[in-house]
Amino acid sequence: MAQLVHNARQVDVEKILIVAVLQRDFENIVNMTALYPTQLYYGLGLHPLYIEQHSKNDLDILSQALEQGSAACRAIAEIGLERGKSDLISERLWKKQCEFLEVQLSFAQRFNLPVSLHSRQSHDHLFTFLKRIKVNKCGVIHGFAGSYDQAKRFVDLGYKIGVGGTITYERANKTRNTIAKLPLDSLLLETDSPDMPICGFQGQPNRSERIIHVFHELCQLRKEPAELIASTIWKNSCNLFAK
Repeated sequence: MAQLVHNARQVDVEKILIVAVLQRDFENIVNMTALYPTQLYYGLGLHPLYIEQHSKNDLDILSQALEQGSAACRAIAEIGLERGKSDLISERLWKKQCEFLEVQLSFAQRFNLPVSLHSRQSHDHLFTFLKRIKVNKCGVIHGFAGSYDQAKRFVDLGYKIGVGGTITYERANKTRNTIAKLPLDSLLLETDSPDMPICGFQGQPNRSERIIHVFHELCQLRKEPAELIASTIWKNSCNLFAK
């Protein structure tokens, strides 16, 4: 962890948000971020990819962990909907995904926290949830891949769009065009390390310091000066995850 923080600082990454996917992650993440209180924040949540493993008791434990959360707890994350895997959209598991998302969005309201949302092949379904369940601090559609119209609907609700390694691939035309057109104040940068590999680093675990490659690609796609892009993205991130 010390090396991760050091490497990130070398490319001027000052803050990192570490998120949970399973209930068993919670304690480790809380303890890990406590070692670097000025650089690491955390989010707790139950990821839809692991919906088969989650139990109703995990929701109770999540609620308790959020209730007891330190100042480093900045989000409910990572939560959302997953329709990219056929075994997760059986009637039983899709219903469970929807139930867990609804409860966790209610936690975001209760604890006044933003959400980081996973959405794969589920943008329309997720939009319906977010339009119906108002989250005070909104959040970010993490690792967005999709059309301008899909992204703009989320932005119009107050959500940010997470820009990650997808835009470093020239073949991702739809997402690259979307990110080029959206308002700059609607964007955040992310790596999703160790996942979502950057072009040129396929087959390797992603790392936080590689966010610089995402930033450079974003600058190629946008018309604004790099300095303005950097300062606006920083402000967007700080405003969203402020305590």
